[in-house]
Amino acid sequence: MYAAERQQLILERARGDGRVDVNGLSSFLDVTPETVRRDLSLLERHGLLRRVHGGAVPVERLGFEPGLAVREDRFVAEKERIAKAAVAELPDDGAILLDAGTTTARLAEQLPFDRELRVVTNSLTIANTVATRSNLTLYLVGGRVRGVTLAGVGEWPVRALAEVFVDVAFLGTNGLSVERGLTTADQTEAGVKHAMANAARRCVVLADHTKIGTDHFARVAAIDVVDTVITDTGLDDETATELEAAGPRVVRA
Repeated sequence: MYAAERQQLILERARGDGRVDVNGLSSFLDVTPETVRRDLSLLERHGLLRRVHGGAVPVERLGFEPGLAVREDRFVAEKERIAKAAVAELPDDGAILLDAGTTTARLAEQLPFDRELRVVTNSLTIANTVATRSNLTLYLVGGRVRGVTLAGVGEWPVRALAEVFVDVAFLGTNGLSVERGLTTADQTEAGVKHAMANAARRCVVLADHTKIGTDHFARVAAIDVVDTVITDTGLDDETATELEAAGPRVVRA
């Protein structure tokens, strides 16, 4: 078994059982405890697990949220493909919402130069990308800025979003499942994402395959608010079929 396959099994077991321990994994995988500890340390560096005494827990179980710098370095090629596929969902002209997130930030970089668009966002990162573009009009909703995501949150952006209506909202997410819909780690961010979904004619979720089938602390919206999920080819056929049966179209880029 390759190291990447072993680490994927560890992650799946942690998410299924709520935690893993070194000795149990050593026996299950037929490797030394030191090999397991190295795998757990690597998964922690990628923001997927949090080491605890004797083992590890998945970050979503305890509400941990990887920082922006950590998330920017994960699945870079996949996020680029997702962003490029999302360009096809843009209106010819009109207004869009770009949620804060590393994949939506990639979409901001891919916005075409041949059309006029109004771009509403709560992301300082996306605002910085959009502000200098002559064919894009930026609307930055305010609020308290979370250092983890550089996103405006709280009642201020929720009230602002209630006063606009856009063609498409492009949302990021920490988790997406048929049972619990869109979820994220922070309640204030969940509130803003919910307001974004309500402010749009169509809702398109941009998420790499590791987010799908995962649930986090704060619920954003049910799966039936999502029109399209754009993910990468790491998503298996069975899960894609299950998602589409629940309503949204699934695009694997």
